[in-house]
Amino acid sequence: MTALSKNIESKPLDFNKLAPWLKNSWLKTLKPLAALALALMLGPIASTLTVAQTAKPAETLLVVGDSLSAEYGLKRGTGWVPLLEKQLAADKKNLKVVNASISGDTSSGGNSRLAALLTLHKPAIVVIELGGNDALRGLPLDMTEKNLTSMTQAAKKAGAKVLLLGMQVPPNYGGAYAATFSGLFTKVAKAEKVPLVPFFLKGIADAEDPTAQFQADRIHPNEQSQPKMLANVLPELKKLIK
Repeated sequence: MTALSKNIESKPLDFNKLAPWLKNSWLKTLKPLAALALALMLGPIASTLTVAQTAKPAETLLVVGDSLSAEYGLKRGTGWVPLLEKQLAADKKNLKVVNASISGDTSSGGNSRLAALLTLHKPAIVVIELGGNDALRGLPLDMTEKNLTSMTQAAKKAGAKVLLLGMQVPPNYGGAYAATFSGLFTKVAKAEKVPLVPFFLKGIADAEDPTAQFQADRIHPNEQSQPKMLANVLPELKKLIK
């Protein structure tokens, strides 16, 4: 046996002395790796949290109307209000549509239930489509005007923007009555400084062949007319959407 081998055999490795060196060496190697692994694990979580914290909740667009907005006689999902909801989604607008329209409703009915709707839904935009049944029932037009004014003021007071949808009645109601009725929407819109769609059924009720635009009752627009109704509303409505 050589002197060198004897020297090695006589001095075995002391792992206790090596332990601190090994520990420090491993720590130096593991710390960056651990930090990288932690970053990779937490990165997606932090990103998700950031998106969740910065994403705004959807605002509400409330439609308060009568049968023209309540899909009377139509297959569900084909009325102008559901079409509006689809259009807003396609345009990536952060708006939730609530349709609070009731067939047969009048301006008085809408006015009486609006406060609860405003409290419940806290809408950013309110579309008012009422008054047609007032005329069909021969109700006093000054009452219709007061109701629409009251609804507009209540919605504005609640912090919502308002869009009025105007209506017209057939000439057989008499020229003076028809002019007063259509004029009251303009009057309310000007007084309250809110936008107005002058005639909600433009291109439908005044079409060359209006009977082709309506259901058998000749009062309610058919499914084919719903996109036209939406097209009448959109230009003014888009001005209110951020």
